[in-house]
Amino acid sequence: MDKYLPTGNETISIPTLSEQTAGIEDITFLHMASRGLIEIRGSEKLPLILPFVRADEQEIPLSGFLWERLAFWIPRFTVQAGPFSLEGTILPPTGERGFAYRMVLCNRDSQSHRADFGLTGCWDCAWHCVNENKPIDGSMHCYPSAWNNSLVFDLRCGTPLFAFAPMSDDPDCRSSFQPLAKDPADMHSQGYSYRLSHSAVLEPGESRETVIYWGFGFEEVAAATSAKEMLRQGYSWEEENTLRRLRQMALHIADPKLSEVYHTNLYFCLFFSTGITLDTEELVLVTSRSPRYYVSAAYWDRDSLFWSFPAILRADPRLARRMLAYVFGRQRRNIGIHSRYIDGTVLEPGFELDELMAPVIALGRYTEATGDRSLWEEDNVRRGLAEILDKLETRRHPDIRLYSTFLQPTDDEHVYPYLTYDNVLVWLAYRTLALFSDSESRRREFSEAAAQVKNAVYAHCVRTGAQGPYFAWSVDLKGNHDVYDEPPGSLQLLPYLGFCSPQEPVYENTVRQIRSAAYPYSFAGCPIAEIGCPHAPHPWLLSVANSLLCGRVEPSLAILKKAPMDNGIVCESIDENTGVCTTGEAFATCAGFVCHAIWWALEGKYEK
Repeated sequence: MDKYLPTGNETISIPTLSEQTAGIEDITFLHMASRGLIEIRGSEKLPLILPFVRADEQEIPLSGFLWERLAFWIPRFTVQAGPFSLEGTILPPTGERGFAYRMVLCNRDSQSHRADFGLTGCWDCAWHCVNENKPIDGSMHCYPSAWNNSLVFDLRCGTPLFAFAPMSDDPDCRSSFQPLAKDPADMHSQGYSYRLSHSAVLEPGESRETVIYWGFGFEEVAAATSAKEMLRQGYSWEEENTLRRLRQMALHIADPKLSEVYHTNLYFCLFFSTGITLDTEELVLVTSRSPRYYVSAAYWDRDSLFWSFPAILRADPRLARRMLAYVFGRQRRNIGIHSRYIDGTVLEPGFELDELMAPVIALGRYTEATGDRSLWEEDNVRRGLAEILDKLETRRHPDIRLYSTFLQPTDDEHVYPYLTYDNVLVWLAYRTLALFSDSESRRREFSEAAAQVKNAVYAHCVRTGAQGPYFAWSVDLKGNHDVYDEPPGSLQLLPYLGFCSPQEPVYENTVRQIRSAAYPYSFAGCPIAEIGCPHAPHPWLLSVANSLLCGRVEPSLAILKKAPMDNGIVCESIDENTGVCTTGEAFATCAGFVCHAIWWALEGKYEK
């Protein structure tokens, strides 16, 4: 299985930086006009960007790369290259439209050698990514440009769609390119290979450093000057500025391995579940900016607001505020619908009660954490809350204060329409509205609604079995119910949500039931004994987070420290024996929820 070290900044994502070759296989960015992600790719034979070294006119194969991450996010490697050592750093500077590839070549031999080194690769195609990936039809171009004294690549679909351009800090860098050989049967095989080369004669112990900046933009000038901006600022300034930003969001975690898990996944969540669109410069929220995730580049209320939002709120409250502004702005009219494009239009239809409640609960969490009540006064938020309540009323049972859903938290269709977990979220949303509403009458109204929902849950969603009372997963209010649980919306979270005490017998019986060996998705007795579900029949990382949030601290932290996951990045599910990824690579919003749960557990915030 290929191992990748993803990195990126607010605008540019690098999902597939290969551990084996230090090659960048693809680069992605969000594009509002395309309602999703655009991915530029290399070919199967040659990646988009690859380092090379030649010694005395002979190409040197590079293998055995040793990696580290500066501040847990910026990849850096060292590798032996014949008589040389090569150090490389892939820096995505914060606030820039691009990234830098820095290389330092050192002669480790006892005699001098002529060296050529730099970057090569090919741009083979461009793809549009929203859940499914489709090649983009358009004309691909590569040409010299006076704007950067190098090359520019662009894709035109009538007018330009995007461009990217390398720019070296070495004025003597040689640039060359040639069209790829076309396959007549493949209409998309129309790209270019290129080479960016630096030459020097290195004496024993002598080093040569070079940085190639890659800028992105709408067309030639924007791309080239994005690279030039980074060049003018200088590599050292860009690196230190980025490290400062990362450190501002960091936590002190004494355990080195747990610190690595937390911080790598925090930054992955921040830079892969949020992003700035290249064309309109708007902040948007997505499941993941990596096409490796099977439903990438789309928006879910639940994923963004229940999973990534709490971790980002702790790390960067200003970004959390902008997230809410986006939700109550572009995404407002379709809150509660299964999934949407980044412009707010419906992608996958289907009503989900948990998603309808997510903006209200996130707004309350933001206000509680920051003390900032100003969002509640904004027109978009006021209108959004009113619309949410109107939609909620359409799901209410005519006689009982319970609310139905069509899809469950896994996005799969319900068995019975009244889910216990979802109605606990309704209760919490009413509690939130009661706490922050600006009129006494509204506060009383919402408090009464919350009390009625809670009473209805206990009256109609609690069943009695051999071990005593327990919370059903769902009911139809006609006598039917099911025993079940889903990691994306687990009954284990009821104490975390404030609904009940973890010592309450009905809750203890519920957890005992779904964690027992008799329950088919408990994985009880396995090395990784966490809950799964039919959507992905292996232990979920969301379930590990759920366990942390309800007090199962030591076994859960042990899983996170030993499980390989997706090369250290949180994924959807992992093998119950080995901990390697089984489904959902590069799951950015889930990475945020796991980080939030780690913080919650280390701070001892779960109810004991």
